[in-house]
Amino acid sequence: MSDNLQHPIFPIIKELAETTNTECYVIGGYVRDHIMGRPFKNDVDIVVVGSGIEFATALGNKLKTKVAVYKSFGTAMLVFEGLNVEFVGARKESYRANSRKPIVEDGTLADDQNRRDFTINAMAYSLNKDNYGELLDPFDGVGDIELRTIRTPLDPIVTFSDDPLRMMRAIRFATQLNFKIDTKAIQAITDTKDRIRIISKERITDEINKIILSEKPSIGFKYLFDTGLLALVFPAMQNLHGVEIIDGKGHKDNFYHTLEVLDNVCETTDDLWLRWAAIMHDIAKPPTKRFDKKLGWTFHGHEDKGARMVPKLFAELKLPLNEKMKFVQKLVLLHLRPIVLAQDIVTDSAVRRLLFEAGDDIDALMQLCHADVTTKNEYKKKKYRQNFELVKQKLKDVEERDQIRNWQPPISGEDIMEVFGIGPGREVGKIKNAIREAILEGEIPNAKMDAYHFMVNKAQDLGLTIRKAWDLNTTVK
Repeated sequence: MSDNLQHPIFPIIKELAETTNTECYVIGGYVRDHIMGRPFKNDVDIVVVGSGIEFATALGNKLKTKVAVYKSFGTAMLVFEGLNVEFVGARKESYRANSRKPIVEDGTLADDQNRRDFTINAMAYSLNKDNYGELLDPFDGVGDIELRTIRTPLDPIVTFSDDPLRMMRAIRFATQLNFKIDTKAIQAITDTKDRIRIISKERITDEINKIILSEKPSIGFKYLFDTGLLALVFPAMQNLHGVEIIDGKGHKDNFYHTLEVLDNVCETTDDLWLRWAAIMHDIAKPPTKRFDKKLGWTFHGHEDKGARMVPKLFAELKLPLNEKMKFVQKLVLLHLRPIVLAQDIVTDSAVRRLLFEAGDDIDALMQLCHADVTTKNEYKKKKYRQNFELVKQKLKDVEERDQIRNWQPPISGEDIMEVFGIGPGREVGKIKNAIREAILEGEIPNAKMDAYHFMVNKAQDLGLTIRKAWDLNTTVK
């Protein structure tokens, strides 16, 4: 059984446990992943019957390594040969109805296993001399791994009511492991879902992000929807659900479409923020939905309104309001553009404008748009994706020739003011915009000499005269 405990830290803990007459056990994720044959992670949880802090401190002294102590949590942590080892005293917990903070008392290993969230996380390996490496599995976690089931050790109503974040964790583990959630647990989540309100947004969003980073996030979002949790933790996504029919005309269910796009994106990228862009790309369809007797259902401007919704939604979810948010916002705003190009004759000017607006995010945008093709019509799907390949080639050709990505104007506002002897004002802006439009439309090349001549002609239309002409042989490169 010692084969269960390969890392050199374990026999060292066993030796100290024996000399200090202390019971120690590895518990939780390490045991679960070892039994499942999943890749070994760098975090191990050790339960000590007694003081976890005292035992960790003694072990730190023995190993001559620093120990981080978190008295308010009753835990301590050290790092040994690349492994993060956290120690906690075995405990039993009880909760008040209006609080997520438990009343904690010292307990036995059995008490500690009882308070664990799921049977697959309640398994332990002994680090004690008498039964070193033995699996202690009082709730048949091994059986639940074989059945691929998420189940709570105790009554799920009690488990979820005591710590409502466990509802999110159940769904997260089911998504990450591709397990199903036990029927009783599903009903308990449905019945106690309102308790999630006492959990901070940061902790909820951390679980949502872990669901999104799973191989197939739609599993988790369907559980969130079916249990009623989604309406509480991310109502804007809940609002995508449903189909309305008028005069026999219906629209697709944008909730399930979004999940399909998300799963499609996940096949090609691990980027959390590109995955968030997939979630948000149609987020404004509910408020922009209109019925036209001739056209049927329309969602005009949903990309623009969706982009404007992103900062507020990120703030509500406690997601970062930095360049990550701006990346998602940009992709939401532009997500229809490559699709429109793929449906029509692709002009150089349209491609230049897309490159100009997307910049370095053009590749991510194309990934999102490719994933957004979810039609069940195989002919249409094949045609769209063939057209996307043409658009991608056109993007490459135009970029190589015109260098529009992350475009910087060949003539600056300072150049304009110097040549015409004017100060900052409307004329400078008009000339700069005219140069940009001429380059994007292909009227002039993206080169300083051509831009200079264009500028001079445009300035004459505005009644400006040259005060300081450039020597083009030395100034223009």
